[in-house]
Amino acid sequence: MSKQEQLIEYMIQDIIEAFTNDQGLEYDEAMNKFYNSEVFEKLQNEETGLYMESSSYVYDLFRDEMNFGHIIQAEV
Repeated sequence: MSKQEQLIEYMIQDIIEAFTNDQGLEYDEAMNKFYNSEVFEKLQNEETGLYMESSSYVYDLFRDEMNFGHIIQAEV
C-alpha cells in the first residue's frame, strides 16, 4: 500500500467515525453514505490533492454535501 493510499484510508476511517458520532448512525450506514459521496470520489482522485488536507477539512466538505446535496468550498 502506497503512502497516499494509507493517508486516504486513515482519513476515511476518521471521517466515518466522526459522521457516525455526530449523526448517531450505525457504522455501516455512515460508511455507505461516505463511499457513495462526491467527496469520496474526489478524495480518490490524486489530481485533486484532497488527500493531503486534514481529516476535519474533508469531513466538513462531506457534511456540507450531506446537508446541501453538493460540496460547498469556502472562498478565501
